[in-house]
Amino acid sequence: MTEEPTTFTSPPETPAKTGPEVIAAYLKNLPQSPGVYRMLDAAGDVIYVGKARSLRARVSNYARLQGHTNRIARMILTTASMEFVTVRTEAEALLLEANLIKRFRPRFNVLMRDDKSFPYILICRDHRAPAVMKHRGARNRKGDYFGPFASAGAVTRTINMLQRAFLLRSCSDSVFESRTRPCLLYQIKRCSAPCTGEIGLEEYNGLVDEAERFLSGGSQTVRRMYQDLMQEAADKLEFETAARYRNRLWALAHVTADQSINPEGVEEADVFAAHQEGGQTCIQVFFFRTGQNWGNRAYYPKADRSLNVEDVLDSFIAQFYDDKPVPRLILLSNDIPDRELLAEALSTKAERKVEIRVPSRGTKSTIVEHALANAREALGRKLAESSSQARLLEGIAERFGLNAVPRRIEVYDNSHTGGTNAVGAMIVAGPEGFVKGQYRKFNIKSPDTTPGDDYAMMREVLTRRFKRIAEAEVAVEIKSEVAEIAADATGGPLSPIIVAEDDTAEERAFPDRPDLVLIDGGLGQLTVAREVLASYGLHDIALIGVAKGPDRDAGREHFHLPNRERPIMLEAKDPVLYFIQRLRDEAHRFAIGTHRAKRAKSLGANPLDEIDGIGPTRKRALLNHFGSAKAVSRAGVEDLKAVEGISADMAKKIYDFFHERAG
Repeated sequence: MTEEPTTFTSPPETPAKTGPEVIAAYLKNLPQSPGVYRMLDAAGDVIYVGKARSLRARVSNYARLQGHTNRIARMILTTASMEFVTVRTEAEALLLEANLIKRFRPRFNVLMRDDKSFPYILICRDHRAPAVMKHRGARNRKGDYFGPFASAGAVTRTINMLQRAFLLRSCSDSVFESRTRPCLLYQIKRCSAPCTGEIGLEEYNGLVDEAERFLSGGSQTVRRMYQDLMQEAADKLEFETAARYRNRLWALAHVTADQSINPEGVEEADVFAAHQEGGQTCIQVFFFRTGQNWGNRAYYPKADRSLNVEDVLDSFIAQFYDDKPVPRLILLSNDIPDRELLAEALSTKAERKVEIRVPSRGTKSTIVEHALANAREALGRKLAESSSQARLLEGIAERFGLNAVPRRIEVYDNSHTGGTNAVGAMIVAGPEGFVKGQYRKFNIKSPDTTPGDDYAMMREVLTRRFKRIAEAEVAVEIKSEVAEIAADATGGPLSPIIVAEDDTAEERAFPDRPDLVLIDGGLGQLTVAREVLASYGLHDIALIGVAKGPDRDAGREHFHLPNRERPIMLEAKDPVLYFIQRLRDEAHRFAIGTHRAKRAKSLGANPLDEIDGIGPTRKRALLNHFGSAKAVSRAGVEDLKAVEGISADMAKKIYDFFHERAG
């Protein structure tokens, strides 16, 4: 498509400097045909690019100031000249508009940020021993491309797993030709060394074909083949060969475990989910190819606060595909104004039918909901990080009426599985963020604590923590009293070295006792915490109970405070709310990680033995399918359901066993 400004782009002979009069002077020369218009300021910079089914009808809307939003009114008042391009169809106008927005980056348009190309996996076919490598940019090398992947890191991880599973080379052709003996990758079983003839080219190309079949969506077929080969080798007592196939099963399980959802019936699709909060928008993009999930990426387009989420998403998608391949299916979280027009334009670009849908039920709706949850969480993190830590601490003091800005915040959480392997966790945050060196874990070991009693576990954790603080403060008071007595007896103060023994510069910089304690829980947990602190005379430490909202919704938390009958809530867009959510989520993460480590030590030979309903037959089927219990623990529900003898309910039970939530 060639951009050819037509004769009517010349400004009028006596234009007004800027404003609606400038725009109105163009109307008599504008056609009724589709096209793209550009608004320029007095300096000649493009400030807005728009498309139109009829240039004259669209531009006439800008010839007056009344009836516009503040954003559009400012844009009209800033316009000093205009340029136009006519095209054949409105779909062509949409594609050209997206291209010009990315080129000129006008300040009144929605602007896509971070529009670099996506990485792919390339299996080269221009060499007798094909190599697997990461590729970005034009696809001008002969070979098979798989992707796109959300990040270079995702490609690197997948290539590493493919090397472990299929022993494909990743070296350059020049290195391949110069080798006289196998490299280190061969020694650690990451390459089959076709360079030195350790494997024949025919057999090596068979491995390449298996890898391509796996990347093309035939993961279950490849797995079954390796399971059969492993069993056959074991039956022949060829245990080294069986171990090699087992290792490949492990590697394949790693690849699919990194793909959080692998939905049935979605072979090739991109998913766009947008969430708007606090004047900002996050758009999560998920990529599905050959029935596999190749990751996701978050975008934060630059847009005026007055634009709703549908308008931002509409403009973003058109810009997104300006320089990227288009899948056959695009799934959206919100219906957009130009959905049908965009589908027509992308179909023209891809030279095949492209469908854009907003699913309301079924598997596709589940995928979109998953992406939307990611967008919501990502935007929450960004909003929290956009404010400085100091201002967030000031915000906490202000929202909850604290006497002073907290310098040390401690957050407590518990984790267990049915009351077993119970642990408590404490995380610490201050003016510089998380202070991980101050984190503490507590094994719940009191014989008086009933398994699964969250209140009793919280009481034990807090008692052990604050008893230590109280004892340390008593020791300091005694030492101070001794110093005063000694000073009176000698007629002067003791050596300042002795007086300052427990008051080092580091301790003065960051206190060892909290100003604020956050308890993950409601009124019951808060009552326990109040009783513990009161028993040690620690009345100056502020307490807040953070209770999950209805249906455990993030953003609807209730905050319980001592001496306050009713809980309070913060505004949904309040950065302080997102900050507290981050603190709570970090406590969850630390508690669950500590619990899993403890449970792993206690499970003995195989954690599958601990799952109710998993007998010898199902256990054998799971291990044959995934290769190890660890690989089973990383599998998704859909992958578990693919195992013979594992029903949907059993798959959910297995998944929940390995992915329990903090208590």
